[in-house]
Amino acid sequence: MRLKSAIWVSAYVRRLSGEGIPVVVVRRGAEEAGAIFVKIARLDGSADIYAPAPQAVFDEDGPPDRRWVRATGPEPVPEQDAEDYLARQFRFDSDLWVVEVEDRGGRHFLETVDG
Repeated sequence: MRLKSAIWVSAYVRRLSGEGIPVVVVRRGAEEAGAIFVKIARLDGSADIYAPAPQAVFDEDGPPDRRWVRATGPEPVPEQDAEDYLARQFRFDSDLWVVEVEDRGGRHFLETVDG
C-alpha cells in the first residue's frame, strides 16, 4: 500500500531539511493520491523536473515504493522550461503537488528508474 501523497511530501520535506537542503511545497495537491512533481532548482538558471515513473516500471513482486523519472531530459533545462512543463501538467491534472528543492549539485534523494 502506497503512502498518501501528503504524508510522503511531509516526510520528503523533513528529509531534505535534515540534510540542510532548502525545500518548499509550491503547490498542494490531493491529500490522498495527488501526483507529485519535484523541481530541482540548481540556482544557476537551470532546473530538473522529476515526475512519477509509469506504473509499467514497477516490479509486481517488489515494494510499491515511489519511483521517479527525469521528466525534462537527461540534462538540466532553463528554469523557465521547467516551469512551463509544470504548468502543462497542472492543466492536465489540477490535483498535483509541486515540491521545489534548491541545490546547486542537483541532489534530490529520490529513487529514479534510470539510476
